[in-house]
Amino acid sequence: MKHFRISIIVTIVLMGLAGWWGYNHGGMSAAITALWITGVLGVMEVSLSFDNAVVNASVLKNWNAFWQKLFLTVGILVAVFGMRLIFPLAIVAAATGLDMISVWDMALKTPEEYSRHLLGVHEEVAAFGGAFLLLVFLNFLFDEEKDVHWIHWFEEKVGKYGTESLAVLLTLVAVVLCVQMVPEAKRYTVLYSGVIGTAIYVGVGWISSLLEEEGHGEVGKAVAGGSIGGFLYLEVLDASFSFDGVIGAFAITSDVVIIMLGLAIGAMYVRSLTVYLVHKGTLDEFIYLEHGAHYAIGILALIMFASVKYHIPEWFTGLSGVAFIAVSLWSSLKYKKLHPQES
Repeated sequence: MKHFRISIIVTIVLMGLAGWWGYNHGGMSAAITALWITGVLGVMEVSLSFDNAVVNASVLKNWNAFWQKLFLTVGILVAVFGMRLIFPLAIVAAATGLDMISVWDMALKTPEEYSRHLLGVHEEVAAFGGAFLLLVFLNFLFDEEKDVHWIHWFEEKVGKYGTESLAVLLTLVAVVLCVQMVPEAKRYTVLYSGVIGTAIYVGVGWISSLLEEEGHGEVGKAVAGGSIGGFLYLEVLDASFSFDGVIGAFAITSDVVIIMLGLAIGAMYVRSLTVYLVHKGTLDEFIYLEHGAHYAIGILALIMFASVKYHIPEWFTGLSGVAFIAVSLWSSLKYKKLHPQES
């Protein structure tokens, strides 16, 4: 319970703010509605980002204490306010040419118009997020140093022939196929977004490897030990997940304040879950859990690409990830039963 103490405190505070916001805009009935919607959004965010927490933990467990604390302090501020509030506002500002203050005013006074502008760039964001997440999945799948295989016959085969270059090639092919599904007027911007998503993944990896190879002195060691590249990697990964949650939230309410509060609650629990997984050594205990999370990310990447043309229900997106996590957990328990000497 101690790992979730801060999240519980933040939940009480944010639920209080949601009730106050609703009461000021419609009395007691509006306050109850605001509380209910905020809670639903929090649960939805956790369900959509559970695999994100597992992947975060798989990276974070290898970091030193300094970088772990940085990610869990500065990182949570970026996740809650940056990715759930500033990021969508910045996207609408870029799409409309308005300044951030005007966009925030639009979100508060005419949320339907704000939602329309945000949904209007869904294809570009989906191509960006899909490319980044697909690379996360493919590079996990192609990792030649990975000696634990969940789906043995498949992972051993692709691991033998897969490389980082092949991962980039397959991702660019997926982006091109995605471009073919959108109207001609959007093809350039969707292609541009997909290429940018690919470039950011490759660039973050390059920065991380450069620091690890060439870091000198105490500062260099500290940076390499946690990796600023890894920090950026996790933040971009979180951005790819968070926008999916923002889009889904607008299917429930157009109130941007309630959306931010609900998603912020979910983001706090995702971070707490990440800490719990790291401190409890859960990934070492359940050896296929990390695999399930990455397969869930792979499915999410394909869903994001497909969503440029087809409507994918939020419940399906959330359940598909949870299903992979559940099956990998069951496989891990089965493995522990068959190999008790390794527990």
